[in-house]
Amino acid sequence: MKVNNHRQGIIAAVTWECRSKTVRIWLVFLLLLSAVCAMAQEIPVRHRFNSGEEVQYELYFKWGLLMPRAGHATLSIRDAEYEGEPSCHYRLIFRTSGIIEKVYKMRDTIDCHFTPDMLLLRSEKRVNENDYYLIDDIRFSYDQKKILAHSHRYTPTRTKIDTTLVTEEPYMFDMLGATMYLRSLDWNKMKSGESFPFQVAIGRERINISFRYTGQQIVERNETLKYRTRHFYIDIYDDAFTQSKEAAEIWIGDDENHIPIKIRAKLKIGAAEVYYKSSKGLRYPLTSRVEIRRR
Repeated sequence: MKVNNHRQGIIAAVTWECRSKTVRIWLVFLLLLSAVCAMAQEIPVRHRFNSGEEVQYELYFKWGLLMPRAGHATLSIRDAEYEGEPSCHYRLIFRTSGIIEKVYKMRDTIDCHFTPDMLLLRSEKRVNENDYYLIDDIRFSYDQKKILAHSHRYTPTRTKIDTTLVTEEPYMFDMLGATMYLRSLDWNKMKSGESFPFQVAIGRERINISFRYTGQQIVERNETLKYRTRHFYIDIYDDAFTQSKEAAEIWIGDDENHIPIKIRAKLKIGAAEVYYKSSKGLRYPLTSRVEIRRR
């Protein structure tokens, strides 16, 4: 009983410390992008997916020998409409499970709408964390050399943030939209150590982030299942992160789909890890998956 109580105490501490970062892993993530006109923000990624793609992930908290399952997430892409015009609807749904569910229940959803050419128009994050409700609504617009993001954060009873973020940097996204940018990168033209900077709009802040490429790696799930991947560090340049460089890591499947296979973020106690579980509706065969027969 003492062991179980101690274990639950650790889980509670980890959950509290990282609850606001869980969705960020998807930048991660996470969570989670060069001309000087609006076209620069368009992401050349449509050839990576089909409408109807759906990918399942499992989240774990890891410290010492303990690695309990903490939740699961679904990333999906659908053809849709936004304000009467065709759009690409990119959605993340996350919910806790297991012991974490009993300690701190979370139900988070992020919806992004892109134009058919993958220009980000809107991001809406709906948070339900232990019966605390919050909505982050970000609407993007483009004015010559500038990207504008109207950030509206509110609860059912009051507005907490209502401001416009402006940048002249080539790329600014929400947390989820940044993962789509990562899928667009062509690693056949990359060199180890090369960085790809962008900004993420969160509340009142424009967070400077960079994906840093390191090369090919193998992700082992067990003795009979491995994935060929391309590895990136996520460098976050913000005072809120004590370890800005290499704040997180992401492994992208080394095939034409470019879907995330593993994400890892260091915490004050242990780490949070996200693993690919299953998928359907992929545009290309998942050739990065390598199954080894038992002898």
